[in-house]
Amino acid sequence: MAFRDDRLSKADIIATILFGDGAAAAVLSTRPTAGTGSRVTFGEGQEYMWPDTLAIMGWDVDDAGLGVVFDRSIPTFTAAHFRAATDDMLAHAGLTVAEIDRFVCHPGGAKVVTALEEALDLAPASLDAERAVLRDAGNMSSPTALFVLQRVLAEGQTGQLALCALGPGFTASLLPLAVTSADG
Repeated sequence: MAFRDDRLSKADIIATILFGDGAAAAVLSTRPTAGTGSRVTFGEGQEYMWPDTLAIMGWDVDDAGLGVVFDRSIPTFTAAHFRAATDDMLAHAGLTVAEIDRFVCHPGGAKVVTALEEALDLAPASLDAERAVLRDAGNMSSPTALFVLQRVLAEGQTGQLALCALGPGFTASLLPLAVTSADG
């Protein structure tokens, strides 16, 4: 996240406070390695874009650089619309919400995490790993999802997972993950 001293809007200041610095990578192999914890099989990823939502989240691009667009409606919009998009994305992947053992979500902020729990009919505090990553490192944009996944896998989670994220435009992305013990 770049700080712009020429744009001191509330959204820019909050973005500077909320975002952290981070990088993540995933090493993929077709060969299982004993003792590594989990074996992850990737399903068919999906993306959903809501039309006419550029004013909710995105970037203003001008001669001085990038300026963030964060509308205060993000949590409310997420609570109201994320479930239908998730159902649609899972259907395209041949799954239903009932088949997901754990949603692994990119935590856009504390209110967004609560909105995701509400949208997915999860018990409050179900997305504890998301809150922990947000608390420990902040929202690092895209890499944050992999930090949450790392934490969830380290906790020993197996079964059918769905890696989820919200992004500019306003978009939602979902990647089904089947997780088994690498040793089992």
